[in-house]
Amino acid sequence: MLNLSVILIGERSHAVQRFFWEGLFRRPVGGLRASDPGPFYLRGKTLPGGETRDLYLAGGRITFEPVKDAKTLATGGWLLPGLVDAHAHLALASPLARGSMAQRVRASARAHLDAGVLLVREPGGPDRSSTGLGPHEGLPRVVSGGQFLAPPDGYFPGLAREVPAAKLPAAAAEEARASGHWAKVIGDFVSPDGNLVPHWDRDTLRKAARAVHDAGARIAIHAVVPQVIEDAVEAGFDAVEHGIGLQSEHIDAMVDRKTVLVPTLLIREAVPEALGSMLRPQARSALNGWIASWPRMAAEASRAGVTVLAGTDAGMGPHGMVSHEVARLLDAGLRPEAALGAASWAAREYLGMPGISEGAPADLILFDDDPREDLRRLRPPRIVLLEGRLIRPS
Repeated sequence: MLNLSVILIGERSHAVQRFFWEGLFRRPVGGLRASDPGPFYLRGKTLPGGETRDLYLAGGRITFEPVKDAKTLATGGWLLPGLVDAHAHLALASPLARGSMAQRVRASARAHLDAGVLLVREPGGPDRSSTGLGPHEGLPRVVSGGQFLAPPDGYFPGLAREVPAAKLPAAAAEEARASGHWAKVIGDFVSPDGNLVPHWDRDTLRKAARAVHDAGARIAIHAVVPQVIEDAVEAGFDAVEHGIGLQSEHIDAMVDRKTVLVPTLLIREAVPEALGSMLRPQARSALNGWIASWPRMAAEASRAGVTVLAGTDAGMGPHGMVSHEVARLLDAGLRPEAALGAASWAAREYLGMPGISEGAPADLILFDDDPREDLRRLRPPRIVLLEGRLIRPS
C-alpha cells in the first residue's frame, strides 16, 4: 500500500537512522574492516536451533570444515541468517530524494543493509529498476516482482501498469518473466464514489495465477477487502499482502493452500491517513473496523499454521525498519520464535534461500545475546556479513 505523498520523503528519517546505526555498529572486531575479504571464523549459537557451531566463511559460502588462516570474528554470541524485509518498495520514499531511479533504489537498498537486512522482497513497484540488485554491487539480495498491475484508474496515479481484466493473465506472466520471481496484482482500491472495491473477479485472478505459475514464478495480491482475500486464496495466489480485512473463515483455506501472509503492520496508523479522505463515511468505518482487528488476525493466522512474513511496506515509510515490524508482530501475539523467523530463517526459506547450512551463502548477523529474549535486540547486530564480506563493523 503506497501513498504518493511519501515517495520523495525520507531524507531526514534516513539521516537519523544512519546516525543511530553508525554509532552502534562501529565496534571493532579484531581490527578487521569491511574491506577485509576473509576467510573468517565464527563460533556461536545458531538459530533457529540454538546449537553451538564453528563456522568458517570462504569464497562467500559457509562451511563447517576448518579453513586455513581464517581470521576470527567472534567466539561467542548468537548467529542468525541475515534479516529479511519481505515487503519493501525500493523506488519509493528513497533516502536519496533526488537522482535517477537507479540511484534511488540503491540508496534504499543500502538503508536496508545498514539495518542488517540482507534479503529484500519487492512485491511490485512503479517500474523494474530494482530487478537484479544484489551482493555483486555490495547490496542486499533483491527478489523483485516487476511492476504493479492494476486496472485503469485503479491505483495511485502513475504507480501501476494499467491493464484491463482480459489482459491481466498475460501481463502478470510478462512481469513474472521479467523479474524472474514474482508478479504483483493490485486487488482493490478506492472507487470514484468513495468505496473500497474489488478490481477483478475470481476467474480472472485464477487465470492470472495459472499464467504466472506456468512461467515458473509466484504471484502476490495487494488486498484490503475481505472478498478480495477470499477470491485470491481460492484462485491460487501465493501471497496476500497487507490482508487488512482478513477474517477467521479465510485462514483454513490459507493453511490448506499454503498461502503466505505479509501483514505489514508497521503501516497500521498510516493506512487511514492514506485512504481515509478518499472514502465515504460507511467505507471509512468498515476500513477502521478491519484495521482494529488486523494485528489479532495476523496472530490467529500464524497460530493456525499460515506462514507469516515480516514486511515493512517501506515506500510508504522509511527503509531499514524491519526490526520495528518484528516488534509489531510480537505485540500482535506471534510467538517470539515466529516473529523473529518471519524476518530471518522462515522468510529466507520461503524465498528459496538457505539458512546456516553447509555451502549456503555466508549472509549472517551476530548478536551478543539471544534476540528471542528481547526482540529489541535486533538493533543492532554486532556483526553483519553479506556473502562472506564483512559489512559491519566497518
